[in-house]
Amino acid sequence: MSGAAVGPEQSWQASAADTRKVPKSDPGSTLKMGWQQGAFIEIFVRGFKDSDGDGVGDLQGLTQSLGYLKDLGVRGIWLMPITRSADRDHGYATTDFRSIEPDYGTLSDFDEFIAQAHAHGIGVIMDYVVNHSAATHPLFVSSRSGVNARFRDWYVWQDPAPLDWDIWGKNPWHHTQHGSYFATFGLHMPDFNLRNQEVVAFHEDNLRFWLNRGLDGFRLDAMTHLIENDAQAWNDQPESRQLTNQLRGIINGYANRHVVCEATANPQVYADPEVCGSAFAFGHARNIVNAAKGQPDAIRAVANYFTMAPSTMATMVSNHDIFAGERLSDQVVGNAAEQKLAAATYLLQPGTPFIYYGEEIGMGGVSTLLGDAQLRSPMSWTGEKTTGGFTSGKPFRPVSPNVSTNSVASQRSDPNSILAFYTDMLKLRNALPSLAMGSYEHAFTQGQCMGYQRKLLSEKTLVLINFGSSEAGILVERLETEGAWDQVFPADPFRLAVSDAGTAEMRLPPQSVRVFLHR
Repeated sequence: MSGAAVGPEQSWQASAADTRKVPKSDPGSTLKMGWQQGAFIEIFVRGFKDSDGDGVGDLQGLTQSLGYLKDLGVRGIWLMPITRSADRDHGYATTDFRSIEPDYGTLSDFDEFIAQAHAHGIGVIMDYVVNHSAATHPLFVSSRSGVNARFRDWYVWQDPAPLDWDIWGKNPWHHTQHGSYFATFGLHMPDFNLRNQEVVAFHEDNLRFWLNRGLDGFRLDAMTHLIENDAQAWNDQPESRQLTNQLRGIINGYANRHVVCEATANPQVYADPEVCGSAFAFGHARNIVNAAKGQPDAIRAVANYFTMAPSTMATMVSNHDIFAGERLSDQVVGNAAEQKLAAATYLLQPGTPFIYYGEEIGMGGVSTLLGDAQLRSPMSWTGEKTTGGFTSGKPFRPVSPNVSTNSVASQRSDPNSILAFYTDMLKLRNALPSLAMGSYEHAFTQGQCMGYQRKLLSEKTLVLINFGSSEAGILVERLETEGAWDQVFPADPFRLAVSDAGTAEMRLPPQSVRVFLHR
């Protein structure tokens, strides 16, 4: 009715249904070139820091925590979804691709966070869900209203539903009175029809909406699931790779931006610059953890990985999804030495490392929670047993069970803590370009030890790791004979004695890391 008041519910629905074009307006970048080669931290905003006592993390709390992240040494932040969602938790059931989840704040809060992150020299990327929306998204509500609906062809429909489909043990087709729709991740998250160029253009406009505000890039979700051809050829189709490349081009058309893809099938293919440019190294992650436990086969796999894999892989040891593994602390049953070894392994190798929030203090998961929720508990800022210093109210979810021993407050002043070790590793990576961007050369394993060299222009570094529980003697070969190899980690003065043949013998303490710089 003309003149009727528009309530909050109607207002956001109108916003969510906005499909207007968004022209490119690149604000430029104040970040240093190459910031993308620094380490990122993955943050679940709901679980990071609550600024207003409602028990839910928010953008203002995150902004207040930027000093901590700068001191840690990260160069980038990956935000799990912060757009309005139906689930009001993990955020992947998007209901508005161009607004902020109200629990987290406003667009003004977002703009301020971006500005402050940049002032700290930190870039920000955020999750973007291409494959699907929430079933309550106004576009899907229209689509399911009838076969002649305006947005009917924006989603994947068939009537009758095809037979013999099975994705992860479930039928992805869901019946309604107007036909069956396709939903890879369950009936609450219907798949977009990405063969429809209107839909692709909508996503491109959404990407520009955020890039125009100064966002530094995206983590693109579930990119191997964009196009399904039939009941057998539903994963990682050529069309999905082509579409990924098209969206990557939109993002990289802005100055100094970054894009990384979740590609659970063939991630190395998606790291190709003509597909996504970077993708998460899922299999490598499991080997890193097993290497930290001293398993020889895993140590060899880790040493050999970057002899073949692109240096643009995104490395990690865990993330927000349980299929990628439990929190690192739980994978190594709280063994601090093994946590440090895992950290050194992926923070000093090639690739762009992604630290999962709380990993840097050895935060444990909440085993009493089901599925992914156990990985997404509030950050342990202090040892306070009910809030962990996350909020002044009641946390939305139970805090980590090891909060009393593993918190920022308890580790900040301890030079032997897990937090201190992560800070040291990132300090090395940030100070030595060869560790951040250099080649990967002369990798070897001997028993439970691994070594390799990194090189960028005239700078050369040598990394040696003993994953074993006993001291080990090793022979390092193919070393530069002119000049000197000085130990830079730990900071104890030590110089390798290199023979005229370019070899050096040394003994590595148990479960230790040594880094040398050629001068």
